[in-house]
Amino acid sequence: MHYKNGREAKNGDKVVLLPSYGPPVVGILYDAVAGNDYCNGKIAVTHQNDPCPNLKECLHLDDVLAALPAEVPDTTAA
Repeated sequence: MHYKNGREAKNGDKVVLLPSYGPPVVGILYDAVAGNDYCNGKIAVTHQNDPCPNLKECLHLDDVLAALPAEVPDTTAA
């Protein structure tokens, strides 16, 4: 995966999308898959008023998912 200027693209990079339509978009690249430079990945848009977290209050998503049960029981059945 590479950017327009040839630099290697990696999930977690801060990126600027310069579309042929609309204004530029600034965000974090995620869900991009190696081997594809077209319509690949998503951008989590960042804003100046984004939360500024205290990292001692945060958990990595993988740790949260690992703590969940493998299967969520179906509680809708009567």
